[in-house]
Amino acid sequence: MLSVSNISAGYGGRPVVRDASLEISKGSLVTIIGPNGHGKTTLLRCISGIIGVDSGSVSFDGVRIDGLRVDEVVQLGVVHIPQGDMLFPEMTVDENLLMGGYLINSDSQVDQRRGQVLDLFPKLGERKDQIANTLSGGERRMLAIGRGLMTGAKILLMDEPSLGLAPVVIEQIFESIRTLNKEGQTILLVEENVSRAINLSDHIYLLDEGQITWDGSGDELSKNDQLMEVYLGI
Repeated sequence: MLSVSNISAGYGGRPVVRDASLEISKGSLVTIIGPNGHGKTTLLRCISGIIGVDSGSVSFDGVRIDGLRVDEVVQLGVVHIPQGDMLFPEMTVDENLLMGGYLINSDSQVDQRRGQVLDLFPKLGERKDQIANTLSGGERRMLAIGRGLMTGAKILLMDEPSLGLAPVVIEQIFESIRTLNKEGQTILLVEENVSRAINLSDHIYLLDEGQITWDGSGDELSKNDQLMEVYLGI
């Protein structure tokens, strides 16, 4: 479904991602792990078109998407949920969800998708008329995910959805991610919590200093003592 082939990219001439490749099949949940500041977020930005690639290619459903504008990438079904939520802070919960459905021409389909989001995150229904910047951190994260789902995304790129949240909220967020994947949603996840990645993922890629240095299943990672200790401090 998604193929990243030997891409390199960076900022201001400084390389951050180097010759990275990964493959994601439809319906799978794939996680990128690795030390902070080593290119995970940059890799997602390359896929979603926020930054350009210096070399290599990104293809989605057989269509090459590197070089496309962000809105063109979204229209193809690739939706990026960045760190920090990036909501419309002065809009209500419901207005934020409607903004996520801007590509939909059918009111009934908008209502259907909104209903699915509220089934997944009932708290958003309770807060539908509340201004986004007054929500708790966990509620904002739920709203960011919900707005992404409103697009009808074929693949969600999720950048550290558990960052900065309380443990009980993290559990809720990951349960929602697990539910989405079981329902067929394809997900590419960047996550610092290695134990979560091991338990959740169909496949894991380790990104170190901008390069994919290892990939395999969660079970394979948990049995690799050297990787767990050297790279992940476990």
